[in-house]
Amino acid sequence: MENNKLILNYCPNFERIMSTDFLEGDTLSLELVRIYKKYIFNVDINNLEELSKVTKLDQIMGKYAADYLFRKKFRQEMHTLKIKQNATDIIKAIVESLIELFKKYELDATRKIDLSKWI
Repeated sequence: MENNKLILNYCPNFERIMSTDFLEGDTLSLELVRIYKKYIFNVDINNLEELSKVTKLDQIMGKYAADYLFRKKFRQEMHTLKIKQNATDIIKAIVESLIELFKKYELDATRKIDLSKWI
């Protein structure tokens, strides 16, 4: 229980993510929240790399819960998500893939610059 309180220090978006009401029938979003919750509460608190992933996952899921346009784009990109069959920890493999997908999204988002016609 004490570890749960400590891990929440790395997850400032936890309450927002847990309290978000997704559309009825949106099983993908509910599954992502389940994976998020399962991952953060099973992480080794003494492993800095895992804590870094927890922070990044919290950032991703916080944006997913708050930003409809990001959620829509991210859901489209998730269809390309691939997990190796020999992965021993499926949840960890999914989280790592989500982080990579988010990095790709950030890279693409910073490249697209729309210029107004009047300039």
